[in-house]
Amino acid sequence: MAVSSMTGFARHSGHLGAARWIWELKSVNGRSLELRFRLPPGLDHLETAARAALAKHLRRGNVTVQLALERAEAGQRVVVNELVLDQLLAVQARYARRVDAAPLRLDALLAVRGVVDVVETAPDASEEIERRDAAILTSLDETATELTQTRAREGARLAAVIETLLSEIAALCDAAARTAAARPEAIKARLKMQLVELLDASRALPEDRLVQEVALLATKADIREELDRLDAHISAARELIAKDGAVGRPLDFLCQEFNREANTLCSKSGDVELTAIGLKLKASVEQLREQIQNIE
Repeated sequence: MAVSSMTGFARHSGHLGAARWIWELKSVNGRSLELRFRLPPGLDHLETAARAALAKHLRRGNVTVQLALERAEAGQRVVVNELVLDQLLAVQARYARRVDAAPLRLDALLAVRGVVDVVETAPDASEEIERRDAAILTSLDETATELTQTRAREGARLAAVIETLLSEIAALCDAAARTAAARPEAIKARLKMQLVELLDASRALPEDRLVQEVALLATKADIREELDRLDAHISAARELIAKDGAVGRPLDFLCQEFNREANTLCSKSGDVELTAIGLKLKASVEQLREQIQNIE
C-alpha cells in the first residue's frame, strides 16, 4: 500500500564541531501543506531553504518545525608574547656571566606575567557559520525522511482499516440487492400499487403532470442505480489506495459521493429491512470519512 498518513513525529540531532542541534517535526491533519517554524534567534534566514527541503518530502499536513541549537561557547587559545619572551632570554644571557645563577627554565619563563595570555576566539562568520548552516539543513532533510517513514507506516495501518470498511460497504450493498424491495417483481408490484393510488387521487391532473409523477415514482422505486454507483465508488477507492502520491483529496471527494448514494438509498427505501441496511451503510461511510481525513 502506498497510502501515507498526515500524522507523524520525527526527532533528529546533529553536530558540527562544538555546535549541536536538534530538529523536531510534528505533523497533524491539514487541508494543504502548512509549515510553522520555531527557529532560534539569528537563524531565521534558514526558513526559506528549510521550506523548500520539506516541500520535497510532504504534500499535505500541518507541520510544526522546531530547531533547538546549543550555541558553542567562544573558544580559548593560548598566545605566547614572543617579544617579551625574547627580551627575558636576552636579559638572562646578558647577566649570565655577571651573576652566578642557574639557567632559566621554560616553565619559569612562561610563568612570567605577560609572556603567556589566554584569549577568546569566535568562529569565522564567513566560513564556519556557513558550514554549520549547511550541516543543519542536511540534518533537516534526514529528519524529514524519518517523518515520511513514520507517516508511511501509519498510512499502511490506515489502508488496512479503509479496506475493511470498503469490504463492509460492499457486503451491505450485496445485502441491499438481495432484499425483497430490490427485486424486480417487488418493484413492479409496488409501482403498480402507487400508480393506482395516484390515478384515484389525481383524475383532474393534466396528462403531462401525470407523466411526470409516474416517472418520479418509477425512479424512486428502483435502487439498482444507487447500488451500481456504490460498487463503482468502491472500485475507485481501492484503485486510489494502491496509487503512489497524495490521494487524500480524491478519496475525500469520493467519500462525499458514497454519502450521497447512501442517503438516496435510504430515502427510496419503502422496506424495513432495506432501511436498516441503509442506516448501517451510512454509519460505515461516516467511519470511512473519518479515516480518510488522516490521509495525505
